[in-house]
Amino acid sequence: MINARGSAVSPPAAPRIFSPPLRVAIVGAGPAGIHAAGALAELAPGTNIDMFERLPTPYGLVRYGLAPGHAESEKFVDSLHTVLVASDFRLFCNVEIGKDLSVEDLRSSYDAVIIATGAPRDALLEIPGVELPGSFGAADFVGWYNDHPDAPQHWPLHAESVAVIGGGNVALDVTRMLLAEAQSLQATDVSDEVREGIAGSRVREVHIFVRRGPADARFSPNELRALGELPGVDVVVDAADVAPDRHIERMTKQLVHARLAVETLRGFADTAPADRTAQRRVHLHFYRQPVEILGNGKVEALRVERTDPDGYGHVTASGVCTDYPVQAVYRAIGFLGTPLAGVPFDHGRGIVSHRSGAVVDESGLPIAGLFVTGWMKRGAAGLIGAARPDARQTVETMLRQLDSFGGRRADRSRIEEVLAAGDLFPVDWEGWLRIDAAEKDLGVEHGRPRVKIGDREELVRIGTKSAVHAE
Repeated sequence: MINARGSAVSPPAAPRIFSPPLRVAIVGAGPAGIHAAGALAELAPGTNIDMFERLPTPYGLVRYGLAPGHAESEKFVDSLHTVLVASDFRLFCNVEIGKDLSVEDLRSSYDAVIIATGAPRDALLEIPGVELPGSFGAADFVGWYNDHPDAPQHWPLHAESVAVIGGGNVALDVTRMLLAEAQSLQATDVSDEVREGIAGSRVREVHIFVRRGPADARFSPNELRALGELPGVDVVVDAADVAPDRHIERMTKQLVHARLAVETLRGFADTAPADRTAQRRVHLHFYRQPVEILGNGKVEALRVERTDPDGYGHVTASGVCTDYPVQAVYRAIGFLGTPLAGVPFDHGRGIVSHRSGAVVDESGLPIAGLFVTGWMKRGAAGLIGAARPDARQTVETMLRQLDSFGGRRADRSRIEEVLAAGDLFPVDWEGWLRIDAAEKDLGVEHGRPRVKIGDREELVRIGTKSAVHAE
């Protein structure tokens, strides 16, 4: 096949019909797992899919990882819902693989197992003082304001000056929520507990520190503009940090998103000091890396070191340090996957070891019937939309491997026995529809489209009642 540019491209894979139908287990019901189910429905129609999720609800990152009020969140949920209902699947939420069932249980019961558990852990920041009270990982804070059932019920927002370390959209989300006004969350789906926590916040100043320059930061232009639209907040950028150099000019010519982001940052830098009259501020610092969190029994300051750019996108330590008095530090430097017993894991990269989605052993040889997709495959990078082509690649790899190995006729009786034993309380698709309806009912009571339920026991209680049916 030839595309519009005259280049040869691979033809789309033809659907495969297996007799009897394949049986596939997917571990994780977030975007990666759901798109894997969609790819299976398209490429191997008739495949029987069992999807396991440790949380009582599906949708993962879309439900618990986006900032409240994100313009695309409902669109993402609707899209994932459509993918699921077009698949031949069973949903088992509130079932944790590695605890309630093992990977080996799944491998012996299905023709193939796809790991799609995401990257729930904060990447490590190995500097002195990181363990001090007041030093937080972004994942925990994001979980709290999204009413994640495993997150703390309350969050300490007592600091007036805060440091956020990171050059991506999570750092911007964290900053916006630290400075949000409770009334701005009125139309979102956050619980009253989160809104009350935000209302009691004492944060007045946030310093964001980015190790490299503005053209290399992973801020999206839309997220940067949203930062500048926070009511009652000024965004401060040092003009020297966004001054032209050969690397910035090269990147902004090559990449549209880099050009738009740098333009936005220069707009912040051009604001006259006399026009910065807001009571709260965000300071964006580029070419700064953290070296130590200072404090006696709690966070009292962050020491950062200036980095020198070389004109090619790399930076080196300058040895010039500055201490910023802050009472809290939030680390938003990335996320890592969590090792799963029975699945080879690359601890350095925080992902499952694989080749094109086929999990490999220590010798680099594929493990029959075991696959991976999403952030556990490629690392915590890329937008939510990247989950779809990534899942398709994994499923194509899986189908080729099953052909090569001759397929495996699986027996799900072991899984059925465990699920029927009464020790587990799985929430199925009908159970999720009840939770969905209950949250929308709460929203009606509060004049909002939805109010999330964050209590795990309440979610499970609602989700395991008698079934209802979608319209």
